[in-house]
Amino acid sequence: MTIAITGATGQLGRLAIAAIKARAPGADLIALARDPAKAADLGVPVRAFDYLQEEGQAAALAGVSVLVLISSNDFNDRAGQHARVIEAAKAAGVGRIIYTSLLKGDASPMILAEDHIATEAALATSGLATTILRNGWYTENYTGALGAALAHGAILGAAGEGRLSTAARADFAEAIAVTALEEGHSGKIYELAGDDSYTLADLASEVQAQSGKPVAFVNLPQADYAKALEGFGLPAGFAAVLADSDARAGEGALFDDSHTLSRLIGRPTTPFAATVRAALT
Repeated sequence: MTIAITGATGQLGRLAIAAIKARAPGADLIALARDPAKAADLGVPVRAFDYLQEEGQAAALAGVSVLVLISSNDFNDRAGQHARVIEAAKAAGVGRIIYTSLLKGDASPMILAEDHIATEAALATSGLATTILRNGWYTENYTGALGAALAHGAILGAAGEGRLSTAARADFAEAIAVTALEEGHSGKIYELAGDDSYTLADLASEVQAQSGKPVAFVNLPQADYAKALEGFGLPAGFAAVLADSDARAGEGALFDDSHTLSRLIGRPTTPFAATVRAALT
């Protein structure tokens, strides 16, 4: 069985390759990367693969049994990019696609969910065997900005008292490894999130406790948070999407207490305090 992973040089892709290698050292694994030179350190065969270049995609997928389609981080017609990859997989005779979607899928109120909903629909009508991993938020989405939080003494957001069931990126990578290597996951949809939940105020308190520096959560109206993100250098459109995601999180869009992820990977998910500790060190 040959497993190929798109976006192999990205943060999730690298962790997924490492997780598969750890679980099955002899796995037949292929890294698919827009720039193969950046994948040279992964220790697996690499093939050139660009979400934006339809030509050559099917050839790059030749002989692949399981394709892990990690969602594109290019928000310009992301659903269209995914649809072209799905067509290439059909043309190449790929046996199954594992897709990294969004928690709650078509029930998610987030603007961010629209591309995922469209991709899940394309997979449903593709005729291919599929496994849908509906990933919740990575804890690193928050801890990646702790430098700015410590500098300004504040974590900004629009989630209010909404509870977040986040998990470390490595936890979601383990889910990719399990579903790629094991039988029995075809046709399944998994809602994946952390075992425990917390508010952004809880996060600020944890950062303050671990760092010894004053940090508070500052809750902003959605529009004001979008403007703040623009002020940090994000494009207006992307800032609006992130602010919408945070506001919808305040309504429960990122809460899940099913513990599906921990059952799937066979261990508890990483506590958010541990991810905070890793970020601070």
